[in-house]
Amino acid sequence: MTKPESRNPIELPDVSNVAVGVLGGTGEQGRGLALRLAVSGIRVSIGSRDANRASESAAELGHGVTGLSNEDCASGADVVIIAVPWDGHEKVLTGLRDQLVGKIVVDCVNPLGFDAGGAFALSVADGSAAQQAAALLPESMVVGAFHHVSAVTLLDLTQETIDTDVMVVGDDRSATDTVQALAARIPGMRGIFAGKLRNAGQVEALTANLISVNRRYKAHAGLRVTDV
Repeated sequence: MTKPESRNPIELPDVSNVAVGVLGGTGEQGRGLALRLAVSGIRVSIGSRDANRASESAAELGHGVTGLSNEDCASGADVVIIAVPWDGHEKVLTGLRDQLVGKIVVDCVNPLGFDAGGAFALSVADGSAAQQAAALLPESMVVGAFHHVSAVTLLDLTQETIDTDVMVVGDDRSATDTVQALAARIPGMRGIFAGKLRNAGQVEALTANLISVNRRYKAHAGLRVTDV
């Protein structure tokens, strides 16, 4: 039996012709990711339940971003980023299961609660938002990524580089490589493979810690992985 060919983890695919759709693209996180990817030369569309609202938001972003209904956005993209609120996560994905067949689905949703003590991670029956997405979308390649990137920083183009690493989790190597390569399109950013999809829970939960950092230090903190 021949061993599978090993691949250099630093070598990532060319994603210049990959079309990206952002569901939840009228929210701040979705808008920010759409903007930065579009500025990097990626063809980007944003989706909303209201296509007119998506078109208005896309016009505000500029840089070639287009606005569509959620269904058309998902159908027309190769990679679909899920940036919807946690309380609408299951409903949105269930309704778009057919449109997402065969697609790379990037879940950046953080199931969080807030009280007087600040942000905290919510318990998810499937283990994480990304694992819930995988259960709902058995014919899609689900990847967890972009959980820890500040929407404020993404939307501020006066910050030409975003010096942060994106922890990428998933079970399909080609899908995680593609998402790492998309992250690397944004100057200063790196996509770092951080394990299988079963590790998504602690990646999502870490967002609560970063929110606490940001509140204490009045910052928009990100992460850096050393020695990689």
